[in-house]
Amino acid sequence: MRIDILTLHPAMFQGPISESILGRAREADLLEIHTHDLRSWGIGNYNQVDDEPYGGGAGMVLRIDVVVPAIEEIAKMDERKPHRIYLSARGETLKQEKVESIAQDHDRLLLLCGHYEGIDQRIVEGGWIDEEISIGDYVLTGGELPAMVLIDAVARHIPGVLGKEESAQEESFSAALDRKKEYPHYTRPDEYEGHKVPDVLLSGHHAEIEKWRKNQCS
Repeated sequence: MRIDILTLHPAMFQGPISESILGRAREADLLEIHTHDLRSWGIGNYNQVDDEPYGGGAGMVLRIDVVVPAIEEIAKMDERKPHRIYLSARGETLKQEKVESIAQDHDRLLLLCGHYEGIDQRIVEGGWIDEEISIGDYVLTGGELPAMVLIDAVARHIPGVLGKEESAQEESFSAALDRKKEYPHYTRPDEYEGHKVPDVLLSGHHAEIEKWRKNQCS
């Protein structure tokens, strides 16, 4: 999968996309991530990307004549057509089913990170955005952190990224667990300061362990 990120703050992504599972996925060529500085398409000597909102009000709005040329140019950087997502508090709340569908249905994403008061609504109305996604009912400074959340969640469903396919299939909110929260986990030692691992997990009886785990899901 290829993911292009259009943002005013590309440096914010350096750590998250270079470490842990995402870093290893990129090294293994399972995941390709490119950040693009929106100011590269800015207007005038100062690379202006925003302006005051029509009708008045606080804050600034990202301009349509900056964002649209950026989206169109980035879209041409690969032969695959990108699924264009705008990270916005007004978007559909991200849930596991949406994560899975994005991973299954698309091999290229273009993520637009909003900032300030957001983007000119005509960018959405004009068809340059395929869908809007939010990571929760709260407001953040920009779309960079939501983009990181989306990338991390989607990458887990790319074949080979986690190593064991069951790692992604049987976890919280997965279809295998009927969209419930995952069961608790334990490891060595068997007992610590009076706190013991449930006996069934030490029994070696796989059917009983499976039954216990299902009962623990909520």
